[in-house]
Amino acid sequence: MIFDHVGFNVSDFEVSKAFYLQALQPLGIGIVAEGEGWAMLGKDGKGQFWFGSFGSSPGAIHLAFAAADRDQVRRFYGAAIAAGGQDNGAPGLRAQYHPHYYGAFVIGPDGHNIEAVCHQPEPEN
Repeated sequence: MIFDHVGFNVSDFEVSKAFYLQALQPLGIGIVAEGEGWAMLGKDGKGQFWFGSFGSSPGAIHLAFAAADRDQVRRFYGAAIAAGGQDNGAPGLRAQYHPHYYGAFVIGPDGHNIEAVCHQPEPEN
């Protein structure tokens, strides 16, 4: 990853917190630190994704989270839809990016395009 962390404001912290916790759980991402009106999410104690309610929400942005395998992409999509996300591209190959690009896209709170992506080929049986 080229960023240490990324953060932005959301219009409703509790709604966003509930959405991101449910949607990102299949990727092993959870709360690393939290305070009043803000949360830092990540893995293995490393907070890399921050959001809070300290100002206006930015215009729609795109966030792509790394998935270890295609099953995680599918589980992310199901969890994000169940959390109230709107379909913006069901799990599948996106060969226009590269032959093994497997991603799913959901519109979350504040209109952000949230993606889970795996760059690995499907394992051979």
